Amino acid sequence: MLRFRPLLASDQAALWNWLHIALWDPPPAGLRPREVLDHPAVRIYAEQWGRPADVGLVAVVEGRDAGACWMRPITGGAGLAWIDDTTPQLGIALEPAFQRRGFGFRLMRAALAAAWDAGSTQVSLTVHPENPAIGMYERCGFVRRGLRGTYHLMVAERPS
Repeated sequence: MLRFRPLLASDQAALWNWLHIALWDPPPAGLRPREVLDHPAVRIYAEQWGRPADVGLVAVVEGRDAGACWMRPITGGAGLAWIDDTTPQLGIALEPAFQRRGFGFRLMRAALAAAWDAGSTQVSLTVHPENPAIGMYERCGFVRRGLRGTYHLMVAERPS
């Protein structure tokens, strides 16, 4: 059984783990070294979680936190998915045991609904072109809007 709960400031340690998982590279590469989380361009997505504009949900499967989808606006042109200072940049990750079971789609849809409820008009993300999650992102309403380096910039707009 899948349910959702808010991603809270008290989830900070888990959020660092989920951000680490979200930094996907194509096989045969594994997870990047954990020290990548110390880089300022990476930390901006998770540090001091719980700011007023932060929106995030945790997927809970059979009582276990399975992963999260989180987003926040990042100002000043920072972040690979930056569009403007008000558009939240999205991250999503599921623990390996919960991947490829349909939970990511449901989690992302619920998190986007929370973003729309919070007043966002669009949400952005970047994704490696070989990441199989691109299809899920498109099913959730994301459209490719260009390249950022070698990554696809994708944007979802709030439904009318």
